[in-house]
Amino acid sequence: MSLFEKLKRILKKSNDSAIEDVEEFLIENNFGVEFTDRFISELSKNRRADPQKLLENKIREILANNDNSLHFSHNPSVILFVGTNGSGKTTTIAKVANLLKNQGKKVMLVAGDTFRAAAAEQLSKWANVLNIPIVKQKMGSDPGAVVFDGLESAVHKKMDVVLIDSAGRVETKKNLLMELSKIERIIEKKVGHTPDETLLIIDAYTGQNGLSQIEMFSGTVKITGIVLTKLDGSSSGGIVIPIVEKYRVPIKFIGVGENINDIEPFDAENYIRMLM
Repeated sequence: MSLFEKLKRILKKSNDSAIEDVEEFLIENNFGVEFTDRFISELSKNRRADPQKLLENKIREILANNDNSLHFSHNPSVILFVGTNGSGKTTTIAKVANLLKNQGKKVMLVAGDTFRAAAAEQLSKWANVLNIPIVKQKMGSDPGAVVFDGLESAVHKKMDVVLIDSAGRVETKKNLLMELSKIERIIEKKVGHTPDETLLIIDAYTGQNGLSQIEMFSGTVKITGIVLTKLDGSSSGGIVIPIVEKYRVPIKFIGVGENINDIEPFDAENYIRMLM
């Protein structure tokens, strides 16, 4: 059952608790307190309004200026991927690499997550599948050194885009954030600019924890976009709203499966249709 269908069922109740139930429903589905309060206020003023249309219009207002494009202003362009372990970061990098390669760009991968051996191995497998170069070192190597070598190789080979993976070990938050800050400085020193894009990968099912991740990572690096993995019409759907409304960070892509082609640029109308 879609979110809108559930909402309609709640509003069919004739008792006085219907509005409170709607409020609870939206909060539980991660639409955020600010959005929910405004929606409830308008719904309370006009009980005859079509709740679906009202909700659609409110969502459109918030997502009207969402910019889902990737910005390439330098050569090589650099995209840094950040996110916690288990968010789908490594697979997302491969998906974005595939998209860019299909656009005719020369793409290189850099395995900057040297903390987790499986990350470099997984990224290497994707590099082989996509037939694109990858720069990596052994587990436990200095991530900054890997990034430096990767960028040096990319400049030498005249690559168009470099996609850099990074560690996501939140259990050592201080080390993680220091590491990201160092990587950002190395990128700027080596190619003369900070990353063209820094994309935070969030598992949509983490709900409000996803918002905490934005706060944590944005305190160290400038997040330019979000990639939401495992987004569907269930309880994960509402998380889009507080991300864009509260943090002013655009949703760039959504992950819709595990295969290499299972990624889509985020589109507001498609999102609304998904909720329906």
